[in-house]
Amino acid sequence: MASLWTFIIIGAVIYLFWLNRKVAEAANAHAKRQSEQLQVQLMSVACIKRRFGLLKSGKPGIKSEFMFEFSSDGESVYQGVLFMENEMLKSVVVPPHKI
Repeated sequence: MASLWTFIIIGAVIYLFWLNRKVAEAANAHAKRQSEQLQVQLMSVACIKRRFGLLKSGKPGIKSEFMFEFSSDGESVYQGVLFMENEMLKSVVVPPHKI
């Protein structure tokens, strides 16, 4: 019985790691797409907040906030925030910047 619980726990840890990687890769793709739309250079993407909970759809999932840095002229850096539920982008906050 103890070995069954061990396999369940190991499986859950592997699944959560895999799900976190999928969310991070989706955030990176959303940040690249946002940078292309704004015609700026993407500098970096980082997770600033992640929590488990119920999504607006009523299903359990991961709510995340990712900060992305971009530059419009190569010298100044601006920060935007992506709000995500699992792999879906819910909203984006981008500060005013020079083009």
